[in-house]
Amino acid sequence: SMAFLAGSGAPNVTDLERGRRPGTLAAFEEFVKLIQHFDVLHMLGPCVEPQDIDNRFRHYAVNRAQLTLSDKFPFIFARGTPQVEDGFEMIRLARGLSQDEFRAGAHCYTVINTNSPRQLDIPMAQGIIDFAKAGQILVITPFCLAGAMAPITVAGALTLQHAEALAGLTLAQIVRPGAPVVYGSFSSNVDMKSGAPAFGTPEHIKATLGAGQLARYTGLPWRSGGGSAANISDAQAAHETQFALWGSVLAGSTMCIHAAGWLEGGLSVSLEKLITDVEALQTVAELCATTPGDEDAIGFEAIAEVQPGGHFFSAAHTMTRYRTAFYEPLVADWSNFGNWTQSGSKTATERATGIWKRILSDFQPPASVAATTGVLDEFIARRTEEGGAAPVS
Repeated sequence: SMAFLAGSGAPNVTDLERGRRPGTLAAFEEFVKLIQHFDVLHMLGPCVEPQDIDNRFRHYAVNRAQLTLSDKFPFIFARGTPQVEDGFEMIRLARGLSQDEFRAGAHCYTVINTNSPRQLDIPMAQGIIDFAKAGQILVITPFCLAGAMAPITVAGALTLQHAEALAGLTLAQIVRPGAPVVYGSFSSNVDMKSGAPAFGTPEHIKATLGAGQLARYTGLPWRSGGGSAANISDAQAAHETQFALWGSVLAGSTMCIHAAGWLEGGLSVSLEKLITDVEALQTVAELCATTPGDEDAIGFEAIAEVQPGGHFFSAAHTMTRYRTAFYEPLVADWSNFGNWTQSGSKTATERATGIWKRILSDFQPPASVAATTGVLDEFIARRTEEGGAAPVS
């Protein structure tokens, strides 16, 4: 099985109507709602940084949004023990868990990035300790860009990535043997003319394929990464993201982060690109689904019913299946040129704007999280009165 996650960690958000702008809590909440809407996005993540919230209180707002707008698996930032403990307590309150019940199962995850080459900084090392103690999932991910923070060859970057991942994994097991860990891989290359990171490149895909082999050799589930270095949701953005996605699928990744919406090498997330990338993810999911080949699916009776040179549009076999027989596109327009022109000649990106607006307008939180708002707001009010918790750097 493979989980797809939206783009994460961006300081900026962009869409066709409001342009590129710094991340806000409202933008973060919009992404939570969109992720909740699409079944093919399996887990939550920190899509965009809400810079309009003081960083002593930001984690309360982010965690509240995840726990009150969605029932999917939440993300907790590792930004120092006080913020981590606040996040754990909010999950316990929202889920009605005791301390022992929380520690006995996995209820959230975080991503630990090494500061390549060969360094775990204080917040990340402390995050490994905090999450391992609590029995929560650690996705330990070196970010080895060949030629910048890693040797310029794919083999060299993979060697450094593997060593750094194993170092983080070892620390987690020292803290708590059996602590749940995911082998992380996000190695790619840079533009050697500017130093800018590149994604969806041949080197990125080769590194992903190699990471899959290393993770299987180690015997661990593993995380890959998608994304694009394009500045807007255009053809470059689409093909870079989809090549990165195919690399993850071919390599047998357990979870692919940045699979939808990620632009500028992580400097922004796009609402339109999230929608168009979901189309690709849904296509991959359908491709991986079982194709029936039983007698009923083969349709001998339909073949006999239709005369040579005829058509199958009105065959009984067709009429009982036509509503659900094929994948129904989310964004793609299959109309002919004349009908497309009469409908406004909209590009896929322009059509995506209408889709995300409609989803947000119609959004309703899942009923299962409706009762969590009150208890979380009480906790946040108390901790805010106490001064919150500053991030550790």
